[in-house]
Amino acid sequence: MDVAQVLHMNGGIGETSYANNSLLQRKAVSLTKPIRDEAIQCFYRETFPRSLAIAELGCSSGPNTFFVTCELIETVEKLCRDLNHRSPEYTIFLNDLPSNDFNNIFKSIESFKQKLRGVAGGFGPCYIAGVPGSFYGRIFPTNSLHFVHSSYGLQWMSQVPEGVENNKGNIYMTSTSPLSVWNAYYHQFQRDFSMFLKCRAQEVVEGGHMVLTLLGRRSNNEPSMNKSCLIWDIVAEALNHMVLEGIIREDQMDSFNIPLYTPSSSELELEVAKEGSFTANHLEVFETSWEDAYDEKRNDSKDYQITQFMRAVAEPLLVTYFGEAVMDDVFRHCQDILADRMSKGNLVHVSLCISLTRTS
Repeated sequence: MDVAQVLHMNGGIGETSYANNSLLQRKAVSLTKPIRDEAIQCFYRETFPRSLAIAELGCSSGPNTFFVTCELIETVEKLCRDLNHRSPEYTIFLNDLPSNDFNNIFKSIESFKQKLRGVAGGFGPCYIAGVPGSFYGRIFPTNSLHFVHSSYGLQWMSQVPEGVENNKGNIYMTSTSPLSVWNAYYHQFQRDFSMFLKCRAQEVVEGGHMVLTLLGRRSNNEPSMNKSCLIWDIVAEALNHMVLEGIIREDQMDSFNIPLYTPSSSELELEVAKEGSFTANHLEVFETSWEDAYDEKRNDSKDYQITQFMRAVAEPLLVTYFGEAVMDDVFRHCQDILADRMSKGNLVHVSLCISLTRTS
């Protein structure tokens, strides 16, 4: 699997697009606003920059792409008014893998600027650039960034770990995965996150800040997600049903694994400390309910809408491996499984949000 070519959310603005099925991610972004506000205010008060470069890593496409950027500029503009300072120039870098729907982003730039005028009033010049490429390598010039934000990108790894061929019946690490599979996933996470920090250490100025949010788990000793039911748990169950029905082959199922790792807070802190270029200011563990993906204004049922949210995230990877012809079957099974699980209690995601400062 060439992750850089196939890992993306569903593009466009259709019924199964990420643009129309990302309310759950918006909820998480809203919950972490105080952490971002504190970080950007701290940087501005300490440096008073004439220009401010902000990078959104794993920007995807749709209404969430500019959501955080708009809030950050609004926060800085309010601070400028309070301090009677002139607004800085803003440079916004939007990064994702080359397969991301950048065209949809570029079409929405003007509406973003109009919204910004409404919430921030007068603001400094704002320049926007798309930067395709993997954030597990260098993507920006040295000392070019002041603030880096990423939301739900860093649980994705640069590749499927090697040595997971015996993970039969699973598509990532679960309670039934062999210990060797867990170790393979953990070691790949260590390599990737360490490389991410090394690259950003060269690109972020001294005193610059990063706020990173990603899926996680509550403890190191949590081999299953307990009540934190991930999309992929349900997808795996649906695929196993389809093997029994003869729709997909068992060897196809057994050879499919996804490049995703959900670290604990201590695993995240350990890698930050080992790499040594950043200081952790704040680390928060929080939960979001799957029901946050439900929009009451739409006429569809709750389980249908949440299945569409799942499809917007999972379909591109599944199409690459199993083909487009079986996708409706996959998500019909997913909806049935989801409805059953929802009838037994609330489903949640566990997330981690860490705020970092680039040290000397």
